[in-house]
Amino acid sequence: MDERARALDAAHRAATDFLASLPDRPVWPRATLDEMVGVFGGAVPDQGMDAEAVVAELAAKADPGLVAIPGGRFYGFVIGGTLPAALAVDWLVSAWDQNSGSSLVTPTTVALERIAGDWILELLGLPASASVGFVTGAQVSNFTCLAVARRATLARLGWNLNERGARGAPEVRLVVGEHRHGSIDRAGRFLGLGSDDLDTVAADGAGRMKPEALEGALAGIQPGHAIVCLQAGEVHTGAFDPFAELIPLARAHGAWVHVDGAFGLWAAASPALRPLMAGAEEADSWTTDAHKTLNVPYDCGMAIVRDPADSIAMFRTGGDYLVYTGLDPWDISPELSRRARGVPVWAALRSLGRSGVVELVDRLHANAAAMAAGLADIPGVTVVNEVPYTQVMFRLDDDDATRTLGADILEEGTAVVTGAEWDGHAVLRCSMSSWVTSPDDIERTLAAIRRLVAA
Repeated sequence: MDERARALDAAHRAATDFLASLPDRPVWPRATLDEMVGVFGGAVPDQGMDAEAVVAELAAKADPGLVAIPGGRFYGFVIGGTLPAALAVDWLVSAWDQNSGSSLVTPTTVALERIAGDWILELLGLPASASVGFVTGAQVSNFTCLAVARRATLARLGWNLNERGARGAPEVRLVVGEHRHGSIDRAGRFLGLGSDDLDTVAADGAGRMKPEALEGALAGIQPGHAIVCLQAGEVHTGAFDPFAELIPLARAHGAWVHVDGAFGLWAAASPALRPLMAGAEEADSWTTDAHKTLNVPYDCGMAIVRDPADSIAMFRTGGDYLVYTGLDPWDISPELSRRARGVPVWAALRSLGRSGVVELVDRLHANAAAMAAGLADIPGVTVVNEVPYTQVMFRLDDDDATRTLGADILEEGTAVVTGAEWDGHAVLRCSMSSWVTSPDDIERTLAAIRRLVAA
């Protein structure tokens, strides 16, 4: 057996051992960054090492600093697990090593990504002709979509951004919700749009943008100069903006409408949850992730734009050595060189089918409802939000006690929840994002929290 085969066998053994450990290992890491730097650091080794030995050494030493994200009791942030087909195909993607920007150079992976994109549009009820660019995640998707939005907005105002740049261009305002995700502001900064370029719209108690507040904000902006950023799935409450009311208001003002639906856009795949997304299909661009709700390996986000011509106008590059054949990946997203991150999406969708996607999304919501009900039965615990989707927020009566409980949960090791603030108070956030989470995982988590609260 050659060195490559032995190394791959070693990696397979290490991976299966790690996955087998998930039901019983502490979910939070048992080592700090400094400790892991100490384990792996030091001067560059003088001599190399056989590939199999490198894999074995890495697996043996890395374990204390690994978090059990692929398991059933990681509820922190909004992070999915890894479906078996998506994980296995992700290994194939690395083995194939296809630089997947051009359909002429890498036709198999580009075809698979194109089909995955078509399936996503069908499942989510979005325009079948839209472009789907596979990027690293929601942050880069928001950047990609807002870059397209700004160029298109300026073009409608008679300004060619590609030729003239941004200096002296007509003003473009980002109209954002009070409870938007920070990746929207960060994407704006990437584009040279700072906080002074934002108009913030008031939200209700669940974080949903208020239509009357949007109407008031737009009244102070010249028609055609706004990009309105809406939200599908507030990261704390899981609430959805009222798209059917908001988008017509934006349209009447000549605004581009972007929907940040990193995890929430997938509600449209479920007949039961689809009403949350009513009207969102009328937007101009959409952000979502596959490494959240769809449970493919990191990293994989999607930048979806209604009119592919707008994407091409922003991202198609020059270069006499590049070959252009049509709507290729490098025409609709910022990267030229990249791995075929959309192929595991194809694998996930092929393994689930439409019915499996519906079952997955519905189960994540059911798990959130079950967790909320169980938390509400623990004396001293208050569930802060309604649970329209997959997010649960809870707290104790005292902010310091809430923060202490959050730290105790991580140290105890049964589960991971993450802290935040809502309405001026400390809260703990629980996001149901993993296909692995079972009723037993929920009960084990509730039992651990019950013990810690009573201690």
